[in-house]
Amino acid sequence: MDLPTAPPAFDATEGPGPHRRADPGADIGAGCGLVVLELIALVVVFGLWWLSGFHLDPAEAATADSLWGYLAAAGAVGVLAVVAAAVAARAGAVVTVVGQAVMAVLVCLVVFGGAAAQSHQDRVCRETPSASGCPAKR
Repeated sequence: MDLPTAPPAFDATEGPGPHRRADPGADIGAGCGLVVLELIALVVVFGLWWLSGFHLDPAEAATADSLWGYLAAAGAVGVLAVVAAAVAARAGAVVTVVGQAVMAVLVCLVVFGGAAAQSHQDRVCRETPSASGCPAKR
């Protein structure tokens, strides 16, 4: 006696190519490790900027360096996050792709916010050279 069998409701094996996913443990580890390394890089970049305006000599006026160079370094971290997301997407590491996309958005927000703040500071220093935070002309 032959019993009728139903066709499979959904077969994920068919399609344009093989569907492969990275090992979940390695995916989560790589994603978290990259986010931590990128956050450390951002802390170092902006920590160096903060230290540029820190002086122990009370007679000297302390003004921080221009933020433009530091924003370029932070932008490089964002570019590396995008590249890491592309490599992870090719490897099928979904968690790493999401983590790197979030880091890329965070870096974009920091860079655009910093660029707006530095542009405003540059405009203020052009209009009023003696304003607070403007470097003294020598």
